[in-house]
Amino acid sequence: MSESETEIVVDDPTAPETDSPAVASNRSVDVVVSLALLALAVTLGYDNWRTGIAWDSTGPGPGYFPFYLSVILSGATLYGLFSAYLSRKEASEVFVTRAQFWRVMAVFVPTLLFCLVTQFLGLYVASFLLIAGFMRFVGRIALWRSLLTAFLFTAAMFVTFDIAFDVIMPKGPLEAALGY
Repeated sequence: MSESETEIVVDDPTAPETDSPAVASNRSVDVVVSLALLALAVTLGYDNWRTGIAWDSTGPGPGYFPFYLSVILSGATLYGLFSAYLSRKEASEVFVTRAQFWRVMAVFVPTLLFCLVTQFLGLYVASFLLIAGFMRFVGRIALWRSLLTAFLFTAAMFVTFDIAFDVIMPKGPLEAALGY
């Protein structure tokens, strides 16, 4: 084996355990996603049918193309449902384990909170909290480094977007108190 073909293996001490119990199988995730898409397709199809899917003297009605796209989406979703139901292999495959699920939630929940907090505290304060929180709790980085990095990044965002490019960003009470 040449030197360029040598594989370097690094153990990740934070990697999820390999023996973690399963949370969901591929089949169950396929079925849930297919049902959600089917509900969306039916809702869009009904709304576009109400809007008008017929041809008139000027051409197709406003709901014509979206309605037929909804029909295609419904058909594809039904195909996915039947495929998931008939598949024996996917029924036994693990989609996500408990350890993997909690790692995903460690990113998803703070990101969701960021979106909600942005509505009340503004983009910059929410970004500061998100960055500092991720660095401290997910990355396990020292508090002073987390706060300093979050502050510098947020300040750079503020200067770039609000001052240099004059882009309108969601603002909160802190920006209002500072006159922005």
